[in-house]
Amino acid sequence: MRTKSLAALSGLAAALLSFAAVAEPTTYPLTLENCGQQVTFDKAPERTVALGHNSAEIMFLLGLEDRMAGTAFWPNRVLPELEAAYDKVDVLTVEFPTLEAVLSKQPDFVAAMIVTLMGPDSKVAKREDFANLGIPTYLSPSACSTVADTKNASGSKATSVYGTRENLWTMDLMYQEIDDLARIFDVQDRGQALIADFKQREAKLRAEFAKREDLTFLFWFSSPSPADDAYLTGGNGPSAYIADLLGGSNALKTEAEWPALGWEGIMATNPTVIVAAQVDRKRWGLDEAQNKIDFLTNDPAVSQMEAVKAGRIAVISGASMNPSINTIYGAEKLAEQLKTFDLK
Repeated sequence: MRTKSLAALSGLAAALLSFAAVAEPTTYPLTLENCGQQVTFDKAPERTVALGHNSAEIMFLLGLEDRMAGTAFWPNRVLPELEAAYDKVDVLTVEFPTLEAVLSKQPDFVAAMIVTLMGPDSKVAKREDFANLGIPTYLSPSACSTVADTKNASGSKATSVYGTRENLWTMDLMYQEIDDLARIFDVQDRGQALIADFKQREAKLRAEFAKREDLTFLFWFSSPSPADDAYLTGGNGPSAYIADLLGGSNALKTEAEWPALGWEGIMATNPTVIVAAQVDRKRWGLDEAQNKIDFLTNDPAVSQMEAVKAGRIAVISGASMNPSINTIYGAEKLAEQLKTFDLK
């Protein structure tokens, strides 16, 4: 895995050379439209706080760790090739930070990956709280592309806590985020090289897997306990994009971004493959992928699912199921496991 990571970084370095001559430098003041708001930067930020692994990892891939004062909210460990950059930045907490903790870093820019970190009902702060302090903010386009959860399109009894997504999420939203952050920090050459690298990897996977109507995936993020509803990924989220990229579809058709569903309903979806998330935060026992597998294979009812009996259980990081750069990494890891399954 480390060899593959180094090879990917070498490819990115080569791409950087090809883009260095064509990227236009940023002219400040720079004004961007982000999630319905106009945000202005008088200069490139020097003390950024990145809320959420995706916001931070994009900045690490852009080589911006020296311009970061802090980060928070890490349900999974950092990507292996980014450990050195991660070690240079103060981690406030792997959970939700307090506003006081964020402000203690004296940020001149705050970026966030999900609305619960920086939205109308945020557990940390609203964007206007930072604006009132003269601190520009950025919210991931993936976060503001969902809508309020006013319906359940699947007809199942699934419920969601993060709204609904009416259209399939794609890496295009991630490319917009990379491009925006590269412009904010005046590192457009790095941004374009990173986007080109991800597009190449995306195209490689799509070319490798033919479309199959009978191939469905069930993505299980976590559960408080086996007796509780399971937190799954909805029919149009990043996991559905992974399924589509690998020739299949999400077994759960609801538009809810993060539906919670009981096991009777889950068994009714009859997926071809079950994908268990490895979540490193240690909030619940079932954050661990192996604990999920133990439940799937030992529960008297759930163990009778065709995917379980056939041994078609795969593992990817929980971060891959969030809208993030990790989604491509998760797709690549799932692709490797898919080749070992009996999928006649």
